[in-house]
Amino acid sequence: MTCRLLAVSFDSADPLRLARFWGDLLGWKRTADPHDGAALVPGDGAGFGFHFLPAQEQKSGQNERHFHLTSTSAEDQQHTVAKALGLGARHVDVGQRPDEGHIVLADPDDNEFCVIEPGNKYLAGCGYMAEITCAGSREAGFFWAEALKWPLVWDRGLQTAIQSPQGGPKVSWDGERMPPAWQNRLRFVLAPPSGGDQQAEAGRLVALGATRLGYRHADPSVMVMADPDGREFDLLTAR
Repeated sequence: MTCRLLAVSFDSADPLRLARFWGDLLGWKRTADPHDGAALVPGDGAGFGFHFLPAQEQKSGQNERHFHLTSTSAEDQQHTVAKALGLGARHVDVGQRPDEGHIVLADPDDNEFCVIEPGNKYLAGCGYMAEITCAGSREAGFFWAEALKWPLVWDRGLQTAIQSPQGGPKVSWDGERMPPAWQNRLRFVLAPPSGGDQQAEAGRLVALGATRLGYRHADPSVMVMADPDGREFDLLTAR
């Protein structure tokens, strides 16, 4: 047994508002978060959830991670875009070309996400919330494959991707997209295996290339670590 990807955590100026946006857009259930925020869990219980916590600083520049939502048809893509705009999203320009089929939006906290055009074979079978893609190195992809024991499902050039053996969303890294000024406002939240020990799991992750950074807000139940790219993630105590 190994740790599992419990959630992606958002630093937010208004956690409850952002939780409502994503909950309504994805159709996920909202629950209370033990650390003064809000949380969402997928309606089907698959994949990972979202946590929303108060931000310590304002957003400046693009996030180094963003989500890809899929579409079953051109009409379905436009429906998702219209729904997101109605909930408080907006169109943004991140350098996408006019001939590209995906549509780039930002949520009410200016976190970028893409609504992918229909027929995308790479994301086929991944579900509606199909991928979180990261600006990061191949080494980070290999690290997370070992950390989560998820198979490497893509490894071409500077791009890697992993996916749970049970299917669901992919997590990918693109080494061509690594400007240092981007913000790390979206963090992975890991939970030790059932009955597992936080310190023992932290030791295993360090052996794979992670670094211990301390505890979030001096709370020993939330250990802060960094992957080989220096991107922070949280390791919780067993629940």
